[in-house]
Amino acid sequence: MTSTSSSALLSSCPERPPHEPRVKVNEKLAIARRSGNFHPTVWGDFFINLSSDETKFDASTRQQILELKQEVGRMLNRAADDQPLLQMKLIDLIQCSGTAYHFEMEIEKALRRINESRPCENDDHLHAVALQFRLLRQHGYHVSSDVFSKFKNEEGKFTITGSQHVGSGDADTQAMLSLYEAAHLSFHGEEILAEALDFSKKHLTSVLPHVDSPVLASQVRLALELPLYHTPPRLRTRKYLSILSEHEQEDSYLSTDQLLAKVIKLAKLDFNLLQAMHREELQAISRWWKKMDVPTKLPFARDRVVEGYYWVHAVSFQPHYSRGRNILTKIISLSSIIDDIYDVHGTLEELQLFTDAIQSWDKKASDELPEYMKQTYLVLLETMEHIDKELELEGLSYRTQYLKETIKSLTSAYLKEAQWFFSDYVPTVEEYMSVALVTSAYQVLTVASFVGMDEVATKEVFDWAMGNPKIIKAASTVCRLLDDIHSHKAEQERGHVASCVECYMKEFGSTEEETCVKLREMATSAWKDINEECQRSTTKIHASLLERVLNLVRVMETMYKTHDGYTDSRGETRDYIKLVLIDPLAV
Repeated sequence: MTSTSSSALLSSCPERPPHEPRVKVNEKLAIARRSGNFHPTVWGDFFINLSSDETKFDASTRQQILELKQEVGRMLNRAADDQPLLQMKLIDLIQCSGTAYHFEMEIEKALRRINESRPCENDDHLHAVALQFRLLRQHGYHVSSDVFSKFKNEEGKFTITGSQHVGSGDADTQAMLSLYEAAHLSFHGEEILAEALDFSKKHLTSVLPHVDSPVLASQVRLALELPLYHTPPRLRTRKYLSILSEHEQEDSYLSTDQLLAKVIKLAKLDFNLLQAMHREELQAISRWWKKMDVPTKLPFARDRVVEGYYWVHAVSFQPHYSRGRNILTKIISLSSIIDDIYDVHGTLEELQLFTDAIQSWDKKASDELPEYMKQTYLVLLETMEHIDKELELEGLSYRTQYLKETIKSLTSAYLKEAQWFFSDYVPTVEEYMSVALVTSAYQVLTVASFVGMDEVATKEVFDWAMGNPKIIKAASTVCRLLDDIHSHKAEQERGHVASCVECYMKEFGSTEEETCVKLREMATSAWKDINEECQRSTTKIHASLLERVLNLVRVMETMYKTHDGYTDSRGETRDYIKLVLIDPLAV
């Protein structure tokens, strides 16, 4: 591959200085409106028309959930005395089934004790070692990846044949599944985990047709499709519980183990309760959205409020974050329209006016805007004003100031990309990423996700987020690269600024295939940054805040797995939404 210098690119395609008359830049494109040809919402008024019976839960079921919570909590504490492996399995089950938020204190106490004693450190059973490693790393405890060295042969390779640690059969498939899931929490320089991931993935793929247990086979299939650590919690929970429900009658362990049965019963009831609450929230947000009349007044924009809520509820699903979900959904939905204004509809002159209006944050600035921009601008200001007044009652109105600043930065970056597009300029990868990490909107969404939180989101936390810390930069990198890899073709067809794919191909003379391989490597490296930044020894930021950063990336991992599932939500995204927001679990 050949390399093209930044100076060569700049000289061959100079950027037009911002002080020059904007309408002179590519006048034909500045006048002709582009079209995204986005499909209409696939949901219509479905959520608006839900009856109250479909969003309520009776008191007897709530009481049953309370009793099961108390019983499972007692079981979790009892296992601490002399059954650490059982306790770890129970913690893993509770986390996978989506009820860990009920037992945060109990789980933290148990893992602190496990971290101090490391009961499986010298164990020869791969499943136990991998499970302990994953649980501790997921919760920010430092564990050396050297614990897996014992599962390699004399040549330094993971092996099955001739090993006393890993053999064949369902027990060993479970061990390989544990290794596979653990390997996704790797740090930079941990080659052993890179080898473990490659080895376990190949092994699971090859043995899958021969796994005897239907439950285990389904769990392996799910893990290969959606690795645990990279999947939004609610989606993973729903798929996990669906597997257990599907095979409950044919699996004697599922039907006879009382401890397991109680955890699963609690998880199903709790999932349905939260689903009903989430539908009620989405119903209210859908009514707010409908008043904007996007299909008529903003026909160029994506009508995706349901997809936006799905995105947001994956970030924080717990009942006490209802206000946060409301705020973040409105911000993500308005940001989507603003993105389409810059990417699809606006002329360069209009976009400059819109950017200036955002910077001023003054209603009077709307007088200078075209009608389609004026509506979006005023709704944005009114929404932020409403949020500000609500927070002011709690002395938290300072939070909206941070959010405003991120929106101002976002629109300035959008304008920069628009200037590149209208001047047919292809930046270097470094130059592109400096702007594109902002237009990924990740910092906006991160700050917005903190706005509706409790007292854990302090002023110092917002200062930290505004400083673009390593974890937010890494998360933005993953989001931007996944977006570009899977959407760049469609974007170029409708007229869009060069993505990282085009920038990389031009700068380094590589093919599209080579470029995408390189960008995936960059995303993998960014994930390792995220993993390292979630360690307790690395950051003092509260785990619940880091979880939001993680979950925003996890949504991207699934929504952009094969294509832009937000823009075109007619496939897997629609199926995922049905699973987590519409179809209840059979209890």
